[in-house]
Amino acid sequence: MSVLDLARPEIRAMQPYSSARMEASGGEVFLNANESAWAPVGDDGLGCNRYPEPQPAALVDALAALYGVRRQQLLVGRGSDEAIDLLVRAFCHAGRDAILIQPPTFGMYAVCARVQDAGIVEVPLGTDATLDVDAMLAALTSAVKLVFICTPNNPTGQPVPRTDVERLARALAGRALLVVDEAYVEFADEGSVVDLIDRYDNLAVLRTLSKAWALAGVRIGSLLANAEVIALLRRIMAPYPLPLPSVDAALLALSGWGQANAREHLAVVRAERTRMHEALHRLPGVRDVLPSQANFLAVRFDDAGAAYRRLLAAGIVVRDVRRYPNLGDALRITIGTPAENGRVLAVLQETNP
Repeated sequence: MSVLDLARPEIRAMQPYSSARMEASGGEVFLNANESAWAPVGDDGLGCNRYPEPQPAALVDALAALYGVRRQQLLVGRGSDEAIDLLVRAFCHAGRDAILIQPPTFGMYAVCARVQDAGIVEVPLGTDATLDVDAMLAALTSAVKLVFICTPNNPTGQPVPRTDVERLARALAGRALLVVDEAYVEFADEGSVVDLIDRYDNLAVLRTLSKAWALAGVRIGSLLANAEVIALLRRIMAPYPLPLPSVDAALLALSGWGQANAREHLAVVRAERTRMHEALHRLPGVRDVLPSQANFLAVRFDDAGAAYRRLLAAGIVVRDVRRYPNLGDALRITIGTPAENGRVLAVLQETNP
């Protein structure tokens, strides 16, 4: 059985849009895309008057080398969000199929499912924020076409053991595509599971340059998967998803200097995460700090609302996650610079007014 048998047949059969840039081959004078012949003011040779490559070769090659996959196994788009949306649209019939998630987790899985009118099967994380593989498999129905797991999980920070990922991939073979969201994997002790893609054709991995690579405003994310899945999603992807300035910024970040800079900041974040975890535990009003392998900490308070207001009054914005299941007393605090983290601790150390 091909993994494509899980996808919507009308998507497999559709004729994709063929853009002018896809059809162009060679040439010096481009008169095939109804573009302006003149570059805009301040272009400085970037070429913003021309449509960009749908999948820029230099960026695809750089990302494939970074993640250790073949270029045919990589799709680059506008953050991880676009890949999530494409997967749901390609694999889920509206009103019939479903996704499976483990709340509390990243909210865009459910948002994309609702936009597609796909069902959502929820298997909550355990009280210790760990994944329950047995419960997930017990909840699986024939309607479920996509299973999303986030590791380290957002907003709790817990990683999913590699053994659990492999167990799920084996159990879901021929039944559903397993999508592993590794947005925060660079901060974790345990590495990526992307090497398993060649072993399991129903495994896909999401990666992003928004977190460890400091490019949240550039919006570059990747899907790493079986080459057939990548080719299928390219059929329904917008023809020009990546702006030229974003591509240039990503290539600079992935250069030798850029990678050295990212590694330096990663080391700071990991050290500060340990410091903050220990310091927050000692603060009055803090009930617990969940163990995290990401660049944030989920912190339980006696009065999370009051803690949030105190931080905000001091000009510090953290994420209120009390609406998430099992996090009704928690705030999510991103690890900032040492000075920013010091300000958080100082404010929370103050006695309640």
